[in-house]
Amino acid sequence: MATLTGTTRTPFAGPTLDEIEAARVIVSRVAEVTPMETSRYLAEVLGSAVHLKCENLQRTGSYKIRGAYNRLVQLSDDERARGVVAASAGNHAQGVAFAARELGIAATIFMPRGVAIPKLEATRAYGADVVLRGDTVDEPLRAAAEFASETGAVLIPPFDHKDVVTGQATLGLEILDQVPDAATVIVPIGGGGLISGVASALKQRAAKDGREIRVIGVQAANAAAYPPSLAAGRPTEIASVSTIADGIAVSKPGILNFEIIREAVDEVVTVSEDDIARAMLVLLERAKLVVEPAGAVSVAAILAGKISPTGPTVAILSGGNIDPLLMQRVIGHGLAASDRYLKLTIMLPDRPGQLARIAELLAEANANVVEVLHTRHGHDLQLSQVELDVSVETRGTEHRQLVIEALRSAGYDPVVDYE
Repeated sequence: MATLTGTTRTPFAGPTLDEIEAARVIVSRVAEVTPMETSRYLAEVLGSAVHLKCENLQRTGSYKIRGAYNRLVQLSDDERARGVVAASAGNHAQGVAFAARELGIAATIFMPRGVAIPKLEATRAYGADVVLRGDTVDEPLRAAAEFASETGAVLIPPFDHKDVVTGQATLGLEILDQVPDAATVIVPIGGGGLISGVASALKQRAAKDGREIRVIGVQAANAAAYPPSLAAGRPTEIASVSTIADGIAVSKPGILNFEIIREAVDEVVTVSEDDIARAMLVLLERAKLVVEPAGAVSVAAILAGKISPTGPTVAILSGGNIDPLLMQRVIGHGLAASDRYLKLTIMLPDRPGQLARIAELLAEANANVVEVLHTRHGHDLQLSQVELDVSVETRGTEHRQLVIEALRSAGYDPVVDYE
């Protein structure tokens, strides 16, 4: 957790309120006014009203279209003729491709070879020339810079540019239109483009209205470059960014973004992979919203107890572009993290009736069996043993423990698989 100071000052490094208002007119040509939903469940968890700003329902599936379009609009006729280039694993790619199509600009997008197929196909469908390069986003970034140098195409950065920040800032004004009395706004952070824009808008509008508003950023703990950067007083690169929240897996803050965040953001907190998976499951079940891991970290912070209640709170759901296969894995992980899915390994004597006995004990404990693997061929098994791997649905921590104790009371020694 990082706590910032001087948060009531105007964020001078960022766009002015007049610049944001002007950008709002421009961005409104392509961006939808996304819904603001309320959540009684999250309100009970937090202890104050919680609103969900659904940028996961934005055109192209994320807020990125705001900054991309605002940046491309500012290009001169000569720059438009040279085309644009960008590098991204998903949301920025789609935002740039869509904006370029709307403005009649040729776009080349470099993406890693392992990019999710839905994101790849969506970017191509918007008319961009997609080039696959490397296994992580680092190589596409280098390739995009080389392409810009060789061809004269204009490189469109994902977050570290004032036009991009100003475009993202329009979301802050939209939030206050929908929740005028918002006391806290929670924002996902990767490189910092979204939160630096939103914080610029919120802080200046609140100051104009003679009040204060709290802005809290959230990073995935496995890709949290801002806490060490804020502690050091400068953008600092971290070694590892391994997280399911690939949309915010950025190893170093943007230079402009860092300056704005240092001045205008009140606090930065981190959430674990389990927290993120749990938040995605809550949003799916309770709010009926499909949100990608990066977009769910604001809700993860609430569920993990990282946010203190100060009044009406807005959690930005920044994107909804998720590979269905990843969604399947995350749902399973979220169920396990919520103690609603239990995988057990049980060694049984190799004699008739043992499998039926386990099934009977699980039924008596009201645990629903999802999957069973019964084998005699395990490497460590004795000739008189069989191994039973069983997956069951449970109703939470207490029920999960009840199931385990029921098996132990019957003389079995279940081993919980925490993977």
